[in-house]
Amino acid sequence: MTQTTVATPAAARAPRPGEEHLSRTTKVAMWSATHRWTAIGLWAVLIVALTSISAFVAPKQATSLDLGVGESGQAAQVAADAGYPAPVVENVLVTARTGALEAQAADDVARELAAQLGALHEVADVAAPVTSADGDAVLIQVTMAGDEDAAADGVTALEDVVAGVQDEHADLRVEETGPASVNGELNDWLGTQLGKATTLSVPLTLIILLVVFGALVMATVPVVLGLSSVAAGLGLWALASQVLPDPGTVTDLLVLVGMAVGVDYSLFYLRRFREEKRRAGTAPGHGDVDAIRVAAQTAGHSIVVSGFAVVLSMAGLFLAGDSSFSAMAVGAILVVLVALVSSVTVLPALLSVLGRWSERPRVPVLWRLSGGRPRLVPAMLRPILARPVAATLVAVAALLALAAPVVGISLAEDSTDDLPATLSTVQAYDRLVQEFPQGAPADVVVAQVAPGDEAALRTQVDALAAAVAEDPQTFAGSGDPWFSADGRTAVVDVVAAGSADAQAHASVTALRETVVPQTVGSIDDSSAYVGGDTASGMDYAANLRHATPLVAAGVFALTFLVMLVAFRSVAVAGLTVALNALSMVATFGILTAIFQGSWAQDALDFTSTGHVVSWVPMLLFVVLSGLSLDYHVFVVSRIRENVRRGLPAREAILDGVSGTAGTITSAAAVMVGVFSLFGVLGFIDLKQFGVGLVVGVLLDATVIRLVVLPATMMLVRRRLWWPGLRAAR
Repeated sequence: MTQTTVATPAAARAPRPGEEHLSRTTKVAMWSATHRWTAIGLWAVLIVALTSISAFVAPKQATSLDLGVGESGQAAQVAADAGYPAPVVENVLVTARTGALEAQAADDVARELAAQLGALHEVADVAAPVTSADGDAVLIQVTMAGDEDAAADGVTALEDVVAGVQDEHADLRVEETGPASVNGELNDWLGTQLGKATTLSVPLTLIILLVVFGALVMATVPVVLGLSSVAAGLGLWALASQVLPDPGTVTDLLVLVGMAVGVDYSLFYLRRFREEKRRAGTAPGHGDVDAIRVAAQTAGHSIVVSGFAVVLSMAGLFLAGDSSFSAMAVGAILVVLVALVSSVTVLPALLSVLGRWSERPRVPVLWRLSGGRPRLVPAMLRPILARPVAATLVAVAALLALAAPVVGISLAEDSTDDLPATLSTVQAYDRLVQEFPQGAPADVVVAQVAPGDEAALRTQVDALAAAVAEDPQTFAGSGDPWFSADGRTAVVDVVAAGSADAQAHASVTALRETVVPQTVGSIDDSSAYVGGDTASGMDYAANLRHATPLVAAGVFALTFLVMLVAFRSVAVAGLTVALNALSMVATFGILTAIFQGSWAQDALDFTSTGHVVSWVPMLLFVVLSGLSLDYHVFVVSRIRENVRRGLPAREAILDGVSGTAGTITSAAAVMVGVFSLFGVLGFIDLKQFGVGLVVGVLLDATVIRLVVLPATMMLVRRRLWWPGLRAAR
């Protein structure tokens, strides 16, 4: 491409990168480059120290109490504080492998199981065996000793007993299922699957970077920094989780985000370093300091702005009012900060040390392809910049068409039906439900009164039971009440009249709106809540509906503020928010069309549940908002740099987008490659999240950055840099 320049008087010409007053980022980079071994040593010590934390401190896992939201969360907390036992119950199921179950053999196995399980100190009680209605199964229910954490630790002892009995009775199927065993196997399975995905992501990323740079050393550096950022982030998260426990997803998110931003930031820096060296035409090993200075002043500055923008975007999750989202925000923020610091501190030192070896050993064919000027992108951009109105209308219309399915999005919590069918505990659960049909989980009414109102509490608990009995269409009955030692707290289980979701929801609604306020909730200075699994699901969904607009507004507001401060331009800040929103709705539309339909099932290897997992859109929105800012800041910084050099708007946009297209394409390829590995996992939650990330990155790196951004910037070119930098006429 032949670049058109505008001649300006020497006195009026804006300084080229590297000529102006050095910024803090550049000063840090220059110190690092001139004290390279000190910088590398300090960085290595810091990374090793942070990584080693994981060897001494294990991440604290969140319990159901930690994850509770809304009224159901309050109910569980009040009951727990009052000493209400919430034991974990495991189920051992005995069935025949083929044919009918022989009653005497099943009875012998049940007695053997009861004896061995009852002898374990991890077990509090073993219920009498129950035979199914058709006689094809025998169920032994085991109450675990201690709380949820103790059950998670002790369930292995039960599984060992069950496995031993199974070995002695090969003609029967003896299996265990329950909250502790299902969660344990699921976590092990996820750890294995995610470990494979993470392991594959490293060589995949290296291959992509080899294509990008055509040289092994330069391709390896981003991978090393990305992995070190993840390792250090995991160590920091192990400490942070002691205050804000891990809901089970933070580690996965941390690895995903850490590799993405760690590689991207290094990629931005290295591409600019190489560009400046080649522009100066220096021999290998010479001119490195000048190239580092310019890379720090340009790409380094963009990395800092982008990093803080990502941090603030992730901080929007704090507005969700949900400890699980807050934990994810903290984990992501920690790893982004580590990646940011590594990129602007140790990377200049590494480039200074590598010197002549930074672009060796070369891969012959890839080396020749990696250094050429882009031709396709400028050819695409010229008609877009010549007709920005038409280009904007066509691109926006296409994105809105992709977004159309989001109108019919159906959000639902993941359930047992969404778990991988290959898990043995899930298969056992399916057989358990078939032989012993499960009703709706009991609603839990928790009431607490002030001292002196204990008698009134007992009276109103009786009134609650009577009200439940008088409405058989809504309730099937209530259990015996439990009272705390001081008599001030009562817990009552209420069973819905039916197992359908609508009936279960009607039971919770009736309790909250009518029964509880008229009985235990009518006592002065009392607190009364309705909890349980059904209420918990309803509260979680309600909190998401309430929090999503707040999170979106918070992220957009913070994004606008960061871009306004960084570029001192209202138009740039406004376009950033608008393009981000447009990309998001298109991504959610495609996600809805894929997972609520059945047309993509075979290609993506999943069975449609007819809904999108409720937590996916919010987390997807925040993560994509942060990652898309990497591209946006990098492109806009380059365009602004061209304007400061005196280029007119059209040429500044053309050169800025064209000059960064290769870098952004490379960064997007890395992200798509890594995220695709998570999209092929068998767990529907991670599959939806991974596919959503891939779709969002692809839309952002192509339609948004190559069409909508240059077209809209061309439309508002006269006010693009107001009230800060004004383009030269």
